[in-house]
Order: sequence, then C-alpha cells, then structure tokens
Amino acid sequence: MPGLLGKKIGMTSVFSAEGKNVPCTVIEVGPCVVTQVKSVEKDGYAAVQLGYEEVKEKNTSAPMKGHFQKAGTTPKRHLAEFTGFEQELNLGDTVTVDMFADTVYVDVIGTSKGRGFQGVVKRHGFGGVGQATHGQDDRLRKPGSIGACSYPAKVFKGLRMGGQMGNKRVTTHNLQVLKVIPEHNLLLIKGSVPGYNGSIVSVLK
Repeated sequence: MPGLLGKKIGMTSVFSAEGKNVPCTVIEVGPCVVTQVKSVEKDGYAAVQLGYEEVKEKNTSAPMKGHFQKAGTTPKRHLAEFTGFEQELNLGDTVTVDMFADTVYVDVIGTSKGRGFQGVVKRHGFGGVGQATHGQDDRLRKPGSIGACSYPAKVFKGLRMGGQMGNKRVTTHNLQVLKVIPEHNLLLIKGSVPGYNGSIVSVLK
C-alpha cells in the first residue's frame, strides 16, 4: 500500500470540534524522494523505493552514491519500498505529506522501545506464584513450572519466559488522522504510535 517515511516528533493534544481534549502524536512525514522504481519485468514485482533524511556523502558507501546519483538526488539516510501509488512516479520525484490530505485512517509501522531483559511479570503479565506469607520470600515473581516432565523430556518452543522485551517491529492499525499541516510536513494522528521520539516510522494509507 502507498505510504511515506517519517520521524516521530512527540505527543501533544488538540481540541476536537466537540470541545474534547484529544491526545495525538506529531509525525514529520517526508518529503521523500523516489530513488528507484521497480517493475514486474525487471525485478519481478512493482514497487517504489523512497529515500528520507539527508546524510553526508562521506558517510555514504560508493555503491549507494551511484544509486543516488542515478536518481538525481543527494544521499539519503533511510530507504523503504511502498506499492500502490495512484500517480505514476519517476526517479527524482518528491512525495510530500499532501498525499494524506483526504485520508481518514492510516497504519503506522515503527520499532518499539527496548526494555532490556525483563521477567515474566512485566513481559507477559504473569501474576506470580505462591503467597507472600508462611516463610516464603523469594518466589513472588517467578514463572513457576515450565512444563518439562518424564515425557516429553523437554520444554516446548514458544513457552513464555523472561527475556528481551521491546525493540521489535510493531504495526498499529487504523489510527485516525486529525490534521495535516503541509507547510511544516506534519501529520497529527490520534493516539500513540510505537517508538521513541526521533525514531523513524512508516505511515501507510
């Protein structure tokens, strides 16, 4: 589906027409430059590659420099592919936040905040085992039995245990677009989106 790359600025709130205070996320969307146009004949599928955010030439590899020169644009820090654009796009074209002017709902893809190694209570919402009395003081937040027995003598894959939490690709669906501010490339979306302030997100129609 068509979309653009952007940067999460932070959260704020706006008043609706009914006078309600609505929390929203501010995203700087685009402008993105078309760096490659893929076709079914040449690449096996149709897509448009967009580049976002300037980067110094000295920090760009030689192959990528040639890639951007072919598109007639300066080096970009982030690249992503999107499909289904209504208009035909060519190398070097710029796509702005105006494409969301008549859009009511969007999907936002981002990387969730990393929480490091966490236990089962925080990571999976376990309630803990046992009770806090009768001399027991070291098993309140433990996972309890993990299921291994005489047969099968193993722990099944996918068992919920402690481990790395967050820092994963997350998609939030059907977020309402509250306002588009084209002069500042800003998009106001109702509610929260995954990621920390300043992280790169993909906004899809």
